[in-house]
Amino acid sequence: MNGVSGRMGYRQHLVRSILAIREAGGVELPDGSRLTVRPVLVGRSAVKLAELAERHGIADYTTDLDAALADERNEIYADFLVTKARAAALRKAIAAGKAIYTEKPTAESLGEALELARLAEDAGVKTGVVHDKLYLPGLQKLKRLIDSGFFGEVLSVRGEFGYWVFEGDWQPAQRPSWNYRTEDGGGIIVDMFPHWSYVLENLFGRVETVYAQAKTHIPRRWDEAGEPYAATADDAAYGIFELAGGAVAQINSSWTTRVNRDELVEFHIDGTLGSAVVGLFGAKIQSRNATPKPVWNPDLADEHDYDADWATVPTNDVFLNGFRQQWEEFLVSFAEGTDYPFDLLAGARGVQLAEAGLASSREGRRIALDELTLG
Repeated sequence: MNGVSGRMGYRQHLVRSILAIREAGGVELPDGSRLTVRPVLVGRSAVKLAELAERHGIADYTTDLDAALADERNEIYADFLVTKARAAALRKAIAAGKAIYTEKPTAESLGEALELARLAEDAGVKTGVVHDKLYLPGLQKLKRLIDSGFFGEVLSVRGEFGYWVFEGDWQPAQRPSWNYRTEDGGGIIVDMFPHWSYVLENLFGRVETVYAQAKTHIPRRWDEAGEPYAATADDAAYGIFELAGGAVAQINSSWTTRVNRDELVEFHIDGTLGSAVVGLFGAKIQSRNATPKPVWNPDLADEHDYDADWATVPTNDVFLNGFRQQWEEFLVSFAEGTDYPFDLLAGARGVQLAEAGLASSREGRRIALDELTLG
């Protein structure tokens, strides 16, 4: 596990996924046996790794990635590094014949992302890319609605994501400063468009075109040491996506917005037979035969309670942490030798959308996306 001292690598992948799986005695396989996990921590700071290992009872850690990859006992390489460092490490893991499970984006450019996918396929290496948003309770409820035919024909998807990230001068920022420097791989399009790529593709249809506007609304921020720096990366992006099948998605992503919604991310889906609003956990619906009939009259105050017209989707299941759930699926696929859909090619499609979004903003035009293959 390379990069576990970072926020995401530590909280979601180490503590809430791999250590939780270890404490549960592993993952149950289809034949009833259990696959157990033994984490090996890799990073640049021996001091930080030693502290993490002691805190969580982990026997193995090293600052030598090459040595960890050369050890035949280590079967899977997991990457949670900053984006700029990821591709080089993934190449090493592929050359060492390790299965790969990695955060996204998988590379800084589409060409590099496709190269990694081809290298892994040629080497016969199993790969998995984090698609965590699909495993959110709210989006799992949404998937059930889609599969049941609740929406009829899906017409549109509107997404709102984001919150106010403090500049760092009078309150510490709640995101690392590299997120706001293009030269360090930062930017909200690079961060979030890969998510929107797999969410839209797996729920509504592949993204065929994108028109995006990227903005750096706050050009000056303060880093972890309290020093000012120029924010060179986009901190907000406004995107319109045309999907296979005809639906249109519009998603705003922003680290410069103050939240006035139930959750930090919400999707509003309209269909011919019904609509839904879903977030991280919640989901509410309104069917065609329960839709009110608003009348536009700007001269009179509208006293109708539109929120009361929506019904809450019940939580009829126990949802695991989304990162852990995907880890378990990947581990079972690894043990069983089955195909895994969220591979490096799927990750490359996320990079493709981010790259196209940045090009669209830069050139002021709609960009069509080719369907990616490794052929």
